[in-house]
Amino acid sequence: MSRTQMMTGAICLAAVVALAFVPMIVDAYHLALAISLLQFTVLATAWGMFSGPTRYVSLATTAFFGVGAYTVAVLGEQLPWSLVLLIAAVIGAVMAVIVGLSTLRLSGVHFVIFTFGLAELVRQIVVWYEVNKTRVLGRYVFVDITQNDIYWQLLALAVIVFGTGWLIARSRFGFALRIIGEDETVARHCGINVTIAKVALFTITATFMTLVGAIMAPRFTYIEPSIAFNATISFEVVIMALLGGAHRLWGPALGAIPLTLLFDFLSARFPSTSTLIMGVVFLLIVYALPSGVVGLWERLKTWRPTASKMRGAQA
Repeated sequence: MSRTQMMTGAICLAAVVALAFVPMIVDAYHLALAISLLQFTVLATAWGMFSGPTRYVSLATTAFFGVGAYTVAVLGEQLPWSLVLLIAAVIGAVMAVIVGLSTLRLSGVHFVIFTFGLAELVRQIVVWYEVNKTRVLGRYVFVDITQNDIYWQLLALAVIVFGTGWLIARSRFGFALRIIGEDETVARHCGINVTIAKVALFTITATFMTLVGAIMAPRFTYIEPSIAFNATISFEVVIMALLGGAHRLWGPALGAIPLTLLFDFLSARFPSTSTLIMGVVFLLIVYALPSGVVGLWERLKTWRPTASKMRGAQA
């Protein structure tokens, strides 16, 4: 390990330790805001881990988030919290494998439409089950989990997500994914099992999204399908990842932080038009920053040496 990597690791560790003390020094409003920041940081980073190297645009975030939340609503009062989270993760992983095997042969707009339809399909199944079997559409979430617990669990999950992404990026698996993202045909000729690789990555990231939904469920206190499977979450995550830059592990976090603050401001000050403004923000990001903030920074770094060379030639 180089000296730079050791220094970076020490800074990251210090940042995590400092963030762990946030619930002890802020009021309830800022703690709620910090929970939202961590929630979208994990969701956007998990989304970028899959969509960055493979270049598949998934709108299935809501489906996995909602499954995690409903798992807690159903089992939260009957089982220990750690076991509920484990069951939620297993359900999310199994669902991701089934969905991945049936959809990752698609590409482009077909995959986007299918993942969007998946979230709606899962929501309608839950509605049908609740209405016809339990005769109750919504559920109360009564578990002994405080806001501080939610924050610390999301922080721990964020560390695991970044650690997993860092390890994947430096592994042969990550190298195979980058080849798949460039050209699937070339990847197959190189001997890479494209389907298995994509399904494996899709399952890992979907499990993280499911766990976010499960950890966030106690915060809602009461959930119903329209809350747990709110399609807006999928679009917000995509916007955040695109703003930061999905092709770098830490890029989506750069988009999640400012946009979470912006959406919180808009929903408080302009509740009736916040969705419209969010759509405009999405169009501006796609038009002005197609590679995100990270892509813009990387272009600026390559531009500066060229400019200095031109000045040297003119002299």
